[in-house]
Amino acid sequence: MAHSPQATDGLASIPALLQRNATKFGDKPAYREKEFGIWQSWSWAETEKEIEALALGLLNLGVNEGDFIAIIGRNRPYFYWSMVAAQSVGAVPVPVYQDSASEEMAYVLDHCGARFAIVEDQEQVDKVIDIQDRLHQFEHMIYVDKRGLRKYDHHKLHVFADVQEQGRAAYWELIDDLKARRDKLTYDSTCVMLYTSGTTGRPKGVVLSNRNIIEASRSSAEFDRLGQGEEVLAYLPMAWVGDFIFSIGQAYWCGFCVNCPESADTMMTDLREIGPTYYFAPPRVFETQLTTVMIRMEDAGRFKKWLFDRAMAHAKKVGPSILDGKSVSFMDRIKYALGNIFIYGPLKNTLGLSRVRVGYTAGEAIGPEIFDFYRSLGINLKQLYGQTEASVFITLQPDGEVRSDTVGVAAPGVEIRIADNGEVFYRGPGTFEEYYKNPESTADTKDPEGWVATGDAGFFDPENGHLRIIDRAKDVGKMANGALFAPKYVENKLKFFPNILETVVFGNGREECTAFINIDLTAVGNWAERNNIGYASYQELAGHPRVLETIRGHVEDVNRSLAEDPMLSACQVHRFLVLHKELDADDGELTRTRKVRRRIIEEKYDDLLGALYDGSKEISTITEVTYEDGRKGSISATLQIMDAAVVPVEAQKVAAE
Repeated sequence: MAHSPQATDGLASIPALLQRNATKFGDKPAYREKEFGIWQSWSWAETEKEIEALALGLLNLGVNEGDFIAIIGRNRPYFYWSMVAAQSVGAVPVPVYQDSASEEMAYVLDHCGARFAIVEDQEQVDKVIDIQDRLHQFEHMIYVDKRGLRKYDHHKLHVFADVQEQGRAAYWELIDDLKARRDKLTYDSTCVMLYTSGTTGRPKGVVLSNRNIIEASRSSAEFDRLGQGEEVLAYLPMAWVGDFIFSIGQAYWCGFCVNCPESADTMMTDLREIGPTYYFAPPRVFETQLTTVMIRMEDAGRFKKWLFDRAMAHAKKVGPSILDGKSVSFMDRIKYALGNIFIYGPLKNTLGLSRVRVGYTAGEAIGPEIFDFYRSLGINLKQLYGQTEASVFITLQPDGEVRSDTVGVAAPGVEIRIADNGEVFYRGPGTFEEYYKNPESTADTKDPEGWVATGDAGFFDPENGHLRIIDRAKDVGKMANGALFAPKYVENKLKFFPNILETVVFGNGREECTAFINIDLTAVGNWAERNNIGYASYQELAGHPRVLETIRGHVEDVNRSLAEDPMLSACQVHRFLVLHKELDADDGELTRTRKVRRRIIEEKYDDLLGALYDGSKEISTITEVTYEDGRKGSISATLQIMDAAVVPVEAQKVAAE
């Protein structure tokens, strides 16, 4: 079995790392937040005092060891402090997706038995009040933003700053209790409980110990030589394991600064101002940034566009090799250096990625073309493969060995094996303790020797020993003729095109592959404006004949690419339709981390799926939708079903021979 490391230097918990950082990096910035257009900053010494005051305030409110405290809000220092304050008093922080509907929130708070919640504003307070009658153990709520809450009943409702003040006032009364609880924490104490996104069912509470978080943070920081001088931007959902590792685990291990943007709307501006050195984004963020670049280039003059295309073609040819320190001719280096002065450098600056030393993407596979685009600019973008249950890291890509079609080698201390059916298993120091109150699922996922079933299908590349993930094991199937069916691979190729936001490919057990497609309203809307095409809604634009023809062109481009891959050539898309609405987490079609719920979509749109396979040219449908305020409604539409040209595989084989 994998070794079980012990705490080093007595640093057995996140609060212990906070004490060390307050002493060692006292005057260095720990947190920044932009508010009202101005960056506020807290040093490690100031952060330690803020967290201590809150922890004392929580003791004053009656928080017991082992209590669960829900944390609901966007990325703000107050909520990171709340998580560490909860740990300091022996409680367990449970970050919750802030955009969760009341029903989802009720399930999480009831399942973990939260006695307390620390929330951001009136919206979150109202959500918790709405579900309070179902939460029999719930007692107190603390909120940060006072706006709109003055006339609420404050018997069980408290202002964040007031709780801190009460903690400071009771300092001498409670400080010994706080120190005693903090000193009790060990490597085996629970550090955090994070809920899975629930792609296939109810979310599960993943219990992660201090050992899991600190060991995963330490080994990954050493792997990429992260230090105290890094700057990160905290903008991903706080309920997601990636944000917890980057903004708490690694930040506290290394002592670097976590920067919180003013809002989701100002994120790109704030990203440019901070210029992070260490950056993580899921594929969707990189896709959106690339779409923005392509839209701007479409609006540029003919000469500028020609210059951009020429420069990018050269960057694609030599950029990744220069980044990896490989041999490139002197003339190619000169041309690349000129391109960097006039094109790549300004573009990286616009994207806010000029200073990135290490960039990562994960969550799902990124399209190879998108991945190569960023690396060709000289951005050290790498892929990692991870899970909540692994404290993120299962594999990492070493510098100089980065490829778009693999996810790298086993992370330090992690062992990986591939089962006979192709499923990937791993074990290591980051392996979760259990699913809370769910021994059956724990036993199904983690065996007595600590091996965890990922649910993903993959294999080791025989050339370099790197792991290659094909798809979710349950989604990988066979076409009717026995050929491999891997929908995610095809979907990622389609999403490379800026006009395509989301796609769901079908074909398991069938003669042919088909697809549902969502257009990207920003990219296609920009094209419509340039071509003087008026439209009143997403639905109207999605059904426009010229839009459908453009999407057909993209599908056929992907088909030609797939035809060249003998393993996946049968996955070419024969027919598709552009959906009349965007897939939405509020409608249950996506998880809160924007992953497609394939089975739910199949059931919900079974009439559309049937039409793709029965030869129909169009189909009329009515779909229930959920509005932002929670009201239900319905939209009706008549959708055109489009045929796409495919490359006959037999002809391809003959041509190859």
